[in-house]
Formats: sequence, structure tokens, C-alpha cells
Amino acid sequence: MADAPESLPPEMAAALAAFERHLRAERSLSPHTVRAYLGDVSSLLEHAHRAGVQAPDGLNATHLRGWLARQHASGAARTTLARRGAAARTFTAFVHRRGWLAADPGPQLGTLKTRRTLPHVLRQDEIRAVLDTATRHAEAAAATEAAGPAEAGPQAAVALRDAAVLELLYATGIRVSELCGLTPGSFDHARRTVRVRGKGDKERTVPVGVPALRAVTRWLDQGRPALATKSSGPALFLGVRGGRLDPRTARRIVHQRLREGGATSDVGPHGLRHSAATHLLEGGADLRSVQEILGHASPATTQIYTHVSIERLKSSYRQAHPRA
Repeated sequence: MADAPESLPPEMAAALAAFERHLRAERSLSPHTVRAYLGDVSSLLEHAHRAGVQAPDGLNATHLRGWLARQHASGAARTTLARRGAAARTFTAFVHRRGWLAADPGPQLGTLKTRRTLPHVLRQDEIRAVLDTATRHAEAAAATEAAGPAEAGPQAAVALRDAAVLELLYATGIRVSELCGLTPGSFDHARRTVRVRGKGDKERTVPVGVPALRAVTRWLDQGRPALATKSSGPALFLGVRGGRLDPRTARRIVHQRLREGGATSDVGPHGLRHSAATHLLEGGADLRSVQEILGHASPATTQIYTHVSIERLKSSYRQAHPRA
């Protein structure tokens, strides 16, 4: 549990601690979202405290608006302001329900509209080149180490892991945090699916392609035993010291392998997710199916990929048509 800022009065610090427990246990938010919300609310409470507020019951809309105005004046982006406003509304609603705030000022804050930028996606030939390069690296490392037919050495094991990570992220469109939470038992090889636990602790089943399953099987058979230790547990992907692969390392792996594969943009793991969704739609998948695969709560979130596909179509048209 995070420590409350030392400058906060006891009642505010207690409310912040209770809010953290609520986010983790009742809302089942990801650790990243919890950290972001706690940082935002801590900042709000410090701002209110400087204005003379000693407890949550002293918060009002003026404090919330003044806090966001300071953030805006300091140059915070619209997306950041929108997230901080959402964190503030979530907190005031929580303390109101607990009876620590007579009237909830959150709804008076309104919702800041953000300008959604189209995500950058890799072309299908770029993805193919990246995945082929990762596979060749794995095969070359295994041949160089010549560790025997059953088990790869550490360098080959890492290369096998990285190839499986890339294949699985693109094949399924899952989030990097979801990838790191997988176990070998998450897969149904007969049905070619994987069970994923996503945001809000919600579980969904996602289809997996044959190349990704083949890469995962090769990692499990030849790579994982070389890195596994007594403390590895059931984790599917492991770090070089045998612990469960963490999201930060997984992101570094993807950035490195994208560069090695000659990708024109260093889009990272979320870029592979964007690319998978866009390529599904370009291939004829319907929006509802893509929404379920990605684990989006609202179709509006998935809708942006239709705009990406349209923009790519227009770009191709302008380049190819003689009278465009």
C-alpha cells in the first residue's frame, strides 16, 4: 500500500488509504491505474489542504476546479487533465458514499472532452518481417549454443521467449499486463484459444493463431526450462533470473525486437495491439468481435480502429489512383 503524503491531515490521509483499498479490492483496477489515481487524488488533497481544508467533508467544487486550473496552467495535456478529473470524481463519489462528504461536488466538475488521435499501426508486411526476424534470431541462438536437442541455453531461451512474446501479442491483441499474467494452463491448444484476465479482473477467451501457439510451445519445451527456478511458479513467461516476466521488461523486449525487425515506427506492445485490431477489421472482422477480443467495455473504444482502416484506405487510394 502506498504511503500518504506526510503533509496531509490525519482524516485526509485515512480517506486516501481507504480509497486505495477500494480501488484495489473492490474495483479490481490494474496497479498502473491505481498508482495514477492515487497520485492524482494526493495532489488534489494537498491543494485543498493548502486552501485550509482539514478533512474530506471540506471539499467542494471550487477546490476541484482550482486544482485542475493549476494543472492546466502548468501545461498538463488534455488527456492528463481528463484522467485527473476522472480520479477526482471517483474519489469524491467514494467519500460521499462513505458518509465523509455531505454533498458530492464531482458531477459539477463536468467531463473534459479529449481529442482522440488515431493510433499508429504497422503494415502487415512490417509485422511479418519483425516476426520472421525474431524467429530467425531464436533459431540462430539455438544453433550457436548447441545446448542439446531438448533444452536451449540461456541466450537461446531468451530468443525463444521473445519470439513467443511478439507472436502472442500480435496474434491476440492482448495487453502487455495480460500477457505477463498468463500461465501454461491458460491455453486450450485443441480449440486454439487463451484465457485472459483483463481490466476489472474480467476474464475473456481469445482466439490464437497457429504460428503463435507453435512459438509458445517451442518456448515451453525448449526455452523455459533453461530459465526456470524453484521460485518461478506457474508463470508462462520468465525473466532471465527465473521470475515472472514483468510488463516493463516485456515492453523493452518489444521495442528492441521491433528495431531489429526493421519496423518504421517504434510502436511498442500497445502498437502491436493497435495493429492486430486494425488488421482484423481490414480482413473483414466485425466490430463487435474485435471489441470482445480486445476486452473493450464499450464499442466506442473499438470504433477508433475503423477510422484507422478508413484513413489507410484513403492513403492507399491517393497514392495509387491516377486522378486522386
